[in-house]
This record gives sequence, C-alpha cells and structure tokens, in this order.
Amino acid sequence: MYNNNEVISYLQANRILALKLDHVVSAVGQQVTNQVETLGKDATRLLYYTSCFTDEYNDVCQQQKTEDIRFRDAVYKVIRHGDVVYDMLRIYFEEIFKYKTSEQIEHIKQCLVAVNVHIAASSLTIAGFTLAAASSVRIGLNLSLEISALAGTWASRGIAAVGVYGVVQKAADCAHRLHIQFPAYYSALYAQGLEMLYFLIEPVFQKASAIEAQWASDNDIVGIISRMIQ
Repeated sequence: MYNNNEVISYLQANRILALKLDHVVSAVGQQVTNQVETLGKDATRLLYYTSCFTDEYNDVCQQQKTEDIRFRDAVYKVIRHGDVVYDMLRIYFEEIFKYKTSEQIEHIKQCLVAVNVHIAASSLTIAGFTLAAASSVRIGLNLSLEISALAGTWASRGIAAVGVYGVVQKAADCAHRLHIQFPAYYSALYAQGLEMLYFLIEPVFQKASAIEAQWASDNDIVGIISRMIQ
C-alpha cells in the first residue's frame, strides 16, 4: 500500500515529463481537437489513482504505474531516437510479411504499381520489401502530431499534469485494444517498448483497416497499404 507522499511525488514527476513532452515530442497521427474527451480520460485515470490508498485495489494502481512507466520510457525513445513511427510501421510490416514467399511479395508489389503505389524496394527479399513499405507509408502519411496537440495547450498554461494523464489513458486504451485485436503485433511492439505509442498511429490503422492484414489475402494487403499511403 502506498503512502500519500509516495503517490504525490509520482504524480509530480509525471507533471515534469508532461512539460517536456509539450516541447520536444512529435510523431504521426490524427490531429486531436476534442479536449473534453481527453479531460474525461484524465479525470478517470486520476480517479483510479485513489485506489493506491486502499489495499483492495492495489492491482489497479500497479497496472497504472506500469503503464505510466512504459509510456515514459517510450517517450524517452522518441527524444533519443526520433522517428518511432517508422519503427512501429516496420514492425507492423515484419509481422504481415513474415510468412510471405518471394513470389507473393512480387505479386503484392505489382498490384501496388497497378494502383499507382510504388514501393521503392531494391530487393524483393522480405526484409528489403518490409523496410521499403514502411518507408513509403511513413512518407505517404505526411501528417504530424505533437503530444501537446493531444493534451491541448495546458502545459503552456501551467497545468500540464491535467492533460498528460488524459494522454496516458488514451495510450493505455489503444494498447489494450491492440492487444485484443492483433496480439502478435502488440507483443512485437511491447518487446521494443513501443506499445504505449501505438495511439499515435491507431487512427491511420483504423482508416486503412490495417489490423485485418493478419488474416487478409495478398490482394487485401494491397488495399490496406494503398489506404495507408493515400
């Protein structure tokens, strides 16, 4: 069971992270303008943290602390490395091309060309096509999203902690959905410490029905890639 000072210190540490996020973190996704929804998620998450003061709901508190830590570590990856969106796309294509043959890869490439989508792969190996597909989709998205766009402008107003917990809750919700919808991809992201950043690309995946690629035909995969780029 946690005492008051421990929980308060933990929340304050996340407020400092929120202030940094407002300045340095950017990635790909859909512009989020519904601040009311984020505030609602934030209030829910902060309410859940009251469980830290009761032994009966200690598991809820532990789960949220784990999510917060993994979110923090994922953000540090953005700060140190940069384009985690490309990494998440690469991992995605590694999953869907994992069991494809060279003939299937060639068929997918030719079908993409037929719909005016060109994957600049110098090699038709699975690894080569995976990297090329990830790069093409990454460039084709042509979108940008800052964490501050999700949290609104609260950080600059001195109340960033309010916004960041809405972002973390959104990240946790998206990660949970992915875990249910595409366990293999979730596990691959989790192994790289990126599952809590999936929320950045979930809107693109939803629009393209990208989750369906795990059981889709080669022609269906062509359609998914086309929708992700266009």
